[in-house]
Amino acid sequence: MSDKMYQPTNLLNKWVQENNELVNKCKFAFASSFQQQEGGGDTLSRDQNQTPLRSYSSEFHKLLRKIQGVPPLVNHTHLELSVVYNACVCSTAQSQFTEAELLLIQAIQRALQMTGDEPVASNRTVFWRTVLKSVGNTTFNTCVRYLLCLQWAIWLATCQLTIIQELKEELSSLFETLCGGVGDDKKNEARGKSSDIPLLVTDPRGLVELLQICTSIIQGAERLSEGQSSEALSALQTASSLPAPRALLAYVHFLSGSCLAHMSRPQMALQCYRKALVTDACCVSALYQSMLIYRQLGNTQAEIQALRLLQSTLMLPSVTVPALATTHLLSPSLLLCSQSLSSLLSVPSALSVLHSLALKCVLHGRVSEGVEHYLDLLAALHSEDQHGVHAEAPALPRLPELYLEAGAALLMARRPADCMALCNEVISTTLELLPEKVVLEDPEETSEAETRDMSVDGEDRVGMLLWTGAAYLLQGHCHTHLKDWKQAVTHYTRCINLLVRVRFKKKGFQPQITSGDMVVKQGTHLCILQRLKGLSLAGRGISFTQTDQLKEALRDLLLSLQASPECVGAGLWCGEVLWRLGRRQEAAACWEKTWSFTTQHHSAEGLPVYLQEPQSGPLLDSTELRHRIQELGPN
Repeated sequence: MSDKMYQPTNLLNKWVQENNELVNKCKFAFASSFQQQEGGGDTLSRDQNQTPLRSYSSEFHKLLRKIQGVPPLVNHTHLELSVVYNACVCSTAQSQFTEAELLLIQAIQRALQMTGDEPVASNRTVFWRTVLKSVGNTTFNTCVRYLLCLQWAIWLATCQLTIIQELKEELSSLFETLCGGVGDDKKNEARGKSSDIPLLVTDPRGLVELLQICTSIIQGAERLSEGQSSEALSALQTASSLPAPRALLAYVHFLSGSCLAHMSRPQMALQCYRKALVTDACCVSALYQSMLIYRQLGNTQAEIQALRLLQSTLMLPSVTVPALATTHLLSPSLLLCSQSLSSLLSVPSALSVLHSLALKCVLHGRVSEGVEHYLDLLAALHSEDQHGVHAEAPALPRLPELYLEAGAALLMARRPADCMALCNEVISTTLELLPEKVVLEDPEETSEAETRDMSVDGEDRVGMLLWTGAAYLLQGHCHTHLKDWKQAVTHYTRCINLLVRVRFKKKGFQPQITSGDMVVKQGTHLCILQRLKGLSLAGRGISFTQTDQLKEALRDLLLSLQASPECVGAGLWCGEVLWRLGRRQEAAACWEKTWSFTTQHHSAEGLPVYLQEPQSGPLLDSTELRHRIQELGPN
């Protein structure tokens, strides 16, 4: 009789010891992994991290089956629910949410058999309210609350925010009970000192603190994406005082800044982004959004500085993928899987940022710096460790376009030889693939299937033709810079000969050479085509003026203005040629029209940098031209 009475007690002690040994081994393995990553060792892959978890999860499940192999006893319940907690933590950490949820629900129902109250599990909200009411005065009330923490984590990881909102009062009470009670601290301290109390793989108090801040972040992101900026901001300001890791507090400040930005309060948004960066220097999302606000405010110098800092930060290995270091088995990255949050936190790749930085420098007077950034970008694209660059940086232009942009920057930096070398690369890779002719159809009269075919095949063919033409155009500019007028004319002519291969076709009519009035309807390709025509004809016309071939110069300059009326150089040199031909009133009218047009139109804005008018070569002084008009007097 005596042996039978002591058998359950002996089993209980044995199972407690087995649980505690597993917990200690699991904690040691996780701590070693965390220290390895913190110490700068090789970052473990997800599979490598999951392997020990799978092993310990299996062991906890084996132990649980032993415990549940006997009828439920009150003195076993505390141990059983503790082992369930440990097994569920391991399952949840492996994203096995359904398995973990089923296990904890079944365990609670088994425990409730002893209270005589077994709730229906069809509705989770009703289930948990009934459970909390049933176990309020029982010895395993605390264990059930620990399991509610895990249920909360599962809901958060699977974005079941509606249930979290429905149980808001219960979860707030759970947070206050676990984080505010002195009794829990004493229990936790006792767990560590006594060998007959079952240990837990992760501290419920730390877990509930993590759940509270992560919930605030997710709910803030969801409200912001739904346009409820003011409500989101109010909740986030409250969350900023919660105990949390620095990286998560940085997210709170970042989202607060995003709310203020949506509320058209950019300066206050910048303050929040700055606070996020002070809290966590690797919060690249705050840096990126700051850059966008500087761009919106027209603060180019601050924008360039932010781009430079963002690019250098993104190049650090630790931020290539946003990582949230944690001492918990359940990491913040597991809990923060909301699509709205991911969208708000997204930033371009390091190479996309480098491209934006290079272009911004070139367009705003920092040409030498821009050139270096372009060369760094091209080197990175060609390096052996950038195989997946196009997959991760879809915002980057195609490689020939990058070559052309870099070439234009080199020409601006007075490095024509380097510019011509890059242009030769473009020409050598595209020239043999160019079609003899390309027909662009009116998009309003093209069927959906034809449009799809055009996007697959025609777009590439037109693009290659335009890239090659642009390469010849830049080479013409280079020879103009070197005052080699014969070679300049040759390369401008090659560009023009390519461009006339493109015909525009309207249904029921024969294909025709494109003209300026078609540009608006057809879009980007025709816009670039007409700009190339205008610049190449202007370049050839200006070259003719340098060899006193005035009739040929006038013909090309007039055609240039017809193709691209906003070409300032063409307008001024057309007037100059007319002046030299003795047609001075026409020259004066041409100059006046050019100046008037350039103050009213900015159609070159938004075009690629290689389609900007060259700043080298022969230039005319508008002040001197105005003086000529004054001397000419009234008609």
